[in-house]
Amino acid sequence: MKAFRAYWGYLAIAALVVSWGRGAAPALIVALSLAVFVYAGFQAPAWCGAVNRNGTYCRRNASGILMGCSMRQHRWQKAKMIVLRHRAGNVSRALFPSPKEKFEALMAVGGLLSAVAAVIVPVVTG
Repeated sequence: MKAFRAYWGYLAIAALVVSWGRGAAPALIVALSLAVFVYAGFQAPAWCGAVNRNGTYCRRNASGILMGCSMRQHRWQKAKMIVLRHRAGNVSRALFPSPKEKFEALMAVGGLLSAVAAVIVPVVTG
């Protein structure tokens, strides 16, 4: 059960892909898209990636690519890195320290784009 709580977002992305393929109701697609975004951004297991005082990146466990680890300063630092980008390389190394976090970022962006498309496509096609 603990593994399901940690990785339920992968089931949501699979359901989202199937829903798009079968032409499900836009409300279901929007709900699944937002669930995927929330999972990837705030709940998926990931590394913290905040910059330590010695210039290295924090490798402690965090929840989601937008959240830091249990250290309060790291949570604020990740939030500031997203809003105030000083150097693109530092931001990408801190937010996406491993391929797993890059995939989670792709999931988050894909979830948002899917939600937007699920709302716009029925309006445009009538």
